[in-house]
Amino acid sequence: MRRKVNVQISYWLQVGFLYLSLVEDYFTGLVNLHCKGWKSVYCDPVRPAFLGAGTTNLNDVLVQFTRWISGLVEVTLSRFCPLIYGPKKMSALQTMCYGEQAFFPFYFLPLWCFATIPQLCLLNGIAVYPEASNWFFMVFSFVFLSSLSKHIQEVLSTGGSMRSWINEQRMWMIKSVTSNLYGSLDAIMKRLGMREAKFMTTNKVIDDEQTRLYQMGKIDFQTSIMLLAPLVILTIINVVSFVGGVTRAMVAGKFSDMFTQVFLSLFIVTMGYPVIEGMILRKDKGRIPPSVTILSVLVSTIFLSLGSLLLSVFRK
Repeated sequence: MRRKVNVQISYWLQVGFLYLSLVEDYFTGLVNLHCKGWKSVYCDPVRPAFLGAGTTNLNDVLVQFTRWISGLVEVTLSRFCPLIYGPKKMSALQTMCYGEQAFFPFYFLPLWCFATIPQLCLLNGIAVYPEASNWFFMVFSFVFLSSLSKHIQEVLSTGGSMRSWINEQRMWMIKSVTSNLYGSLDAIMKRLGMREAKFMTTNKVIDDEQTRLYQMGKIDFQTSIMLLAPLVILTIINVVSFVGGVTRAMVAGKFSDMFTQVFLSLFIVTMGYPVIEGMILRKDKGRIPPSVTILSVLVSTIFLSLGSLLLSVFRK
């Protein structure tokens, strides 16, 4: 009997749970296709080949993306990491492509830094980028503008509009500071045995109110505090830093020194306008709950106060 059970378990591990990850499509391409010599072709028929339903509210988007991020980090931490498993079985270019997918969840780290540290320094009158009159300023401008231009070109060439580009930028920023963070932590905790693996499902039931907000182009903020608080906290930090930093720079006559940080805060505030709208202007069911706003204001105040204190100590 024991032998039969062991055989059945081994069978299911090989057939039903071969990859031990939530990104089975990624593993199929990496392990079962390209690493075994299969070649891919790009197929983009005029008539859509598949019919499906995408997520239409913020909660389902973030839950679904967190699940994918957790699966990708599991790949990175496993023996199937593309940079280790792929070089002997694929071309260098394919290995780099799979590696980019496996490691891109970790860019939540620099993004959190870009959304907080320059703003904190701006509020305290500390320049962290070259001034606008410095030739090295052009390097930062080129990297930033070329990245945005490339994304705009991709959106417009595939039939999208500038509004589509703005929405994609907003969702990229939202997912980066929430789903990437929580998905990475989830995979690491599971790897360390601190958390059991589980499958996070998304809601497939159509809600009339959520559909109405989606068709109006408004974000439905009905989600957990854990997913919503980071968005509100970062938005508040950037609004306060922008207003305080611009005022301080104008009074001190150092606007040229702080131009990059001012522009960065303004860009984040502009992209985060739906969050500001959800906190202050909206009264519908999909608005940001006042309790989340109050909590976020408290956390933002603590961060800015402690950060300013630490910077004043280091400057001395």
